[in-house]
Amino acid sequence: MGYHRRRTPYWIVRNSWGSYWGEYGFFRIVAGQNILGIETYCTWGIPGATWEDGARNYTNTSAADYSVVKKQISHKIERAIKKFLPLFSDPAATKKLCYRPSAKYNRTFDPETAPWSHIKDEDVPVNFTWQNVNGVNYLSWHRNQHIPQYCGSCWAQAATSVIADRINILRNETNITVSISSQAIIDCAAGGDCNGGDSMGVYEFASTHGVPEDSCMAYEAMDPPKEDCSPILVCKTCTWPPAPPGKDTNDNCTAVLSYPNWKVSSYGSVSGAANMQKAILANGPISCGMDVTNQFEAYTGGVYKQFVLVPMLNHEVSVVGWGQTPQGQNYWIVRNSWGTFWGEWGFFRIQMGSENLGIETQCSWAIPIVNQ
Repeated sequence: MGYHRRRTPYWIVRNSWGSYWGEYGFFRIVAGQNILGIETYCTWGIPGATWEDGARNYTNTSAADYSVVKKQISHKIERAIKKFLPLFSDPAATKKLCYRPSAKYNRTFDPETAPWSHIKDEDVPVNFTWQNVNGVNYLSWHRNQHIPQYCGSCWAQAATSVIADRINILRNETNITVSISSQAIIDCAAGGDCNGGDSMGVYEFASTHGVPEDSCMAYEAMDPPKEDCSPILVCKTCTWPPAPPGKDTNDNCTAVLSYPNWKVSSYGSVSGAANMQKAILANGPISCGMDVTNQFEAYTGGVYKQFVLVPMLNHEVSVVGWGQTPQGQNYWIVRNSWGTFWGEWGFFRIQMGSENLGIETQCSWAIPIVNQ
């Protein structure tokens, strides 16, 4: 983030919360301030010689002893969770999970080979947003994932928004705004469904199959009877008469087999403010997980901040830029998928670096293939 790059002193610290936390188990904290933020979520371990057959440390425990110990440990964990969970996250928010990250996706990344590796720290401006680059707004259309009914599709909304925005950026000479179908993503179970999912699944699907535009499959905010990605669930057109109530809405519809199909050449993860800024500046918005609390849902404007000891990521959004207040407070500019009536015309600003509900810990990106 800006004040780090401007040589403000900071500590490099190893925490005791596991290697999945911070920067591969570490975090940087500005000297003199008690900033608590997670810099990364996932990491990996390479088993060493202790896992080889000849070098294992075997411990034998009888089934009876194991049962007693297991029960004692379970009771202790249950009591601890009840006592301390309110300090870590908003318990009510756990009922509203629409972001369910999957361990199947590799979220490690190498900043040296990332698409933004050519950008130097001093090249990152204090204020930047794809809402206005030399007077041009490159962002695609706004979404509301909760109409015509509730659907936990934030993961699909954020990812398809990122792909569409980045296509618009690459096609900046055309003045044509692309919008990618989140419903087709749901119909194909490309990362999840209305009960939540992972944007990395969208990018993987876009890499292997490609995704259609909204004009192929309008958002219905519902899972299909079978998420089999059949042609009619990807792109269709319908004729008169409309299906009567209670009948299959596809009765008078046919699959469209030839349509604009957008693919991505690469995709991956990014975390930490400095890398996030470079990723956005180089190629466009990125999708990020965050911990939505009841307090955040009531947001109406301004730069939001809230302290949560260990943010539990349950929602996904699209970070489109950043800025700085006249008082020097750095913040992210983020697009939500709750409609334009929410927040600041569908967007919100949230503090950069700390007290930001974990928004800098687990982000992802994709590079669309555009033949201009």
